[in-house]
Amino acid sequence: MSNATCFFSSTKSNPCLRSQKPRQPSFGNRCLLMAKQQKTRFYILGRCVSMLLCWHDHSISD
Repeated sequence: MSNATCFFSSTKSNPCLRSQKPRQPSFGNRCLLMAKQQKTRFYILGRCVSMLLCWHDHSISD
């Protein structure tokens, strides 16, 4: 089976794609991904807290 045939046929009937196992990211890549997600969560949490504090400050002046 040529590469062109592997590319254009479906995944179920394609022996080129069926034999490949999904690759697990390495330990370092998993740690890096988790650290990036945690950094994003803290950034969003910080933005929410700052918005709530600023909104509270503006509502006092009424």
